[in-house]
Amino acid sequence: LFDLMNSIVENSSREQKMTLLCAHPDLCAKIDALKKLTKSSQEEQSSAGLGSLTDEERERFSIMNSNYRTKFGFPFILAARHVTKYTVLSAIEGRLELPTDSEFVGALYQVSKIAWMRLLALFKITGQKGFLTCHVLDTANGCPGANMRIQLHRITPTEHAGLVKEFVTNDDGRLPGGPALKDEEFIVGVYQWTFFAGDYFSRKNMPTNGVQFLDEIPLRFGIDDPEEHYHVPLLVSPWSYSTYRGS
Repeated sequence: LFDLMNSIVENSSREQKMTLLCAHPDLCAKIDALKKLTKSSQEEQSSAGLGSLTDEERERFSIMNSNYRTKFGFPFILAARHVTKYTVLSAIEGRLELPTDSEFVGALYQVSKIAWMRLLALFKITGQKGFLTCHVLDTANGCPGANMRIQLHRITPTEHAGLVKEFVTNDDGRLPGGPALKDEEFIVGVYQWTFFAGDYFSRKNMPTNGVQFLDEIPLRFGIDDPEEHYHVPLLVSPWSYSTYRGS
């Protein structure tokens, strides 16, 4: 369904695409105007904290929004379901500097993201093919991070928030028993790994400070597609760490 909707937009004329963009509500709608929007728009704008803008933020956003519409001829559009008001303010400020053709394409991409997230929210997804994995690599010793304790928390959706699972990595630095999440547990949302690196390096008898520079390492990430593999590893030493989305 999403691919069909995208193809319809892609094959439309520029005039039709402009009509689509202009039909979108302004993100800077006043609190009193939120009740006039669709339920999905209300949820998205409320989750972004747009109803809690300070007077100064509201004035700043209103000015930028007006300048945006004047420059591009359509309202500022942002998939706001999983962002904060600070993200919204930063996005409109940056996108005001873009050339018209680039922003036209970018705005349509935001419409596509909104459609994707609304479809996911409307339908109960079952039989997911996606899954979540992890791998810890000890860059200080050049070896897998074996026997490191890891926790996985779900941040959103809020009705499913909390500690999901706890693991201890195997000799290869991977999670025992396979993926951390799969099937019905693999829900679109925001997650957080917590790596107990301080305990790990203490076990390795690594020289560290009295107050460890890195102890518990929180790593927050998002899962957007229930059909994809998300590999979120940790490369770590007592003094640094990094991650990436692998495969």
